[in-house]
Amino acid sequence: MQKKDFYTILGVEKTASEQEIKAAYRKLALKYHPDRNPNNKEAEEKFKEAAEAYEVLSDKEKRARYDQFGHADMGSGAGGFHSHGMNMDDIFENFGDIFGSMFGGGQSRKSRAKSGPKPLRGHDLSKEIEITLLEAFQGCKHELGYYHFMSCEQCSGKGMAAGTSAHACEQCHGSGQIQFQQGFFMYAQACNGCNGEGFTISSPCTKCNGQSRIQQFDKFSITIPEGIFDGAELRITSKGDAGVFGGKSGDLFVKVHIKTSPTFKREGDDLVCTVTLTYPQLVLGCQLEIESLDKSRHLVKIPKGCAVGDRIAIVGKGFKKIKSNTVGNLIIVTQCHIPTKLTSEEKRILSEYSELIGTNVQAENGGIGWFFKKFLG
Repeated sequence: MQKKDFYTILGVEKTASEQEIKAAYRKLALKYHPDRNPNNKEAEEKFKEAAEAYEVLSDKEKRARYDQFGHADMGSGAGGFHSHGMNMDDIFENFGDIFGSMFGGGQSRKSRAKSGPKPLRGHDLSKEIEITLLEAFQGCKHELGYYHFMSCEQCSGKGMAAGTSAHACEQCHGSGQIQFQQGFFMYAQACNGCNGEGFTISSPCTKCNGQSRIQQFDKFSITIPEGIFDGAELRITSKGDAGVFGGKSGDLFVKVHIKTSPTFKREGDDLVCTVTLTYPQLVLGCQLEIESLDKSRHLVKIPKGCAVGDRIAIVGKGFKKIKSNTVGNLIIVTQCHIPTKLTSEEKRILSEYSELIGTNVQAENGGIGWFFKKFLG
């Protein structure tokens, strides 16, 4: 019986591109796949027929010979493909990339074997600390202590006894997966023999039990830079969890919180405080010495006629700006002291001053009682 033309089987022209041939075969393979046509011999033959046509036309050399000589050159000497003499597994093996992408496999049946443990980077860790405003102003050393995975010293992070090595898993041959077909679909699951690692360690390290790292308490000091702000995060390289099987260690991220101060506060890079002055000091002006957050003393000149709430800057005495040579200012906010207890002499002097500037301070002469008597009585 004369064999059908391969181009006719796939339903494409002789000028069809590789992509068109592949697409045509995929369409026929889906239509006549045995799992979609159980116990259908005719569909099975068409499936094999399409596979034979694709095997020839997808190969440039075989296609060229077929175009020139037809089926006469498709014998075994020419590297022909006799689909009727092969089972379905042979077809699936030959065209694993086609069936993998069509039926959910997405991978070749043969996975690359692992020669040994693959180094993996350790996890990053995070910690939160609290410091005072003075420590943020000056910078400081802060001690940290926490548990995390550290590389095993006994095996140098290899996870195996000295002089031994890892071997590819005998069950999965180093792939880490066991693949199997169930009906229409291809499945893969982690190998039980190696827990999906692809290798086994015959002589694990006795200290880390083959894990290459152990959890230990670590204690060290970090440097808090001067001028650090609330909520800032410091990155301490290689102080996270140690890597697995010699992989790079993760990093430690330290978030800094700053306590409030009863007398000082921060505004940007400025250090702000309130100074209480008497009424004469505000009116006549004065010069006084104040103590900053770090106990340093500064001479401040209060100008004449200074109002309550005025802000006087002492340049360059604030917070240092991170990663810069810029320094903020020390800001003095003025406030007036109001005495609650006066001696009779102090009362007399204030009353005379009040009369001098034309203000009444006594209720009977101009206070609240006088106001209600004048306008309501």
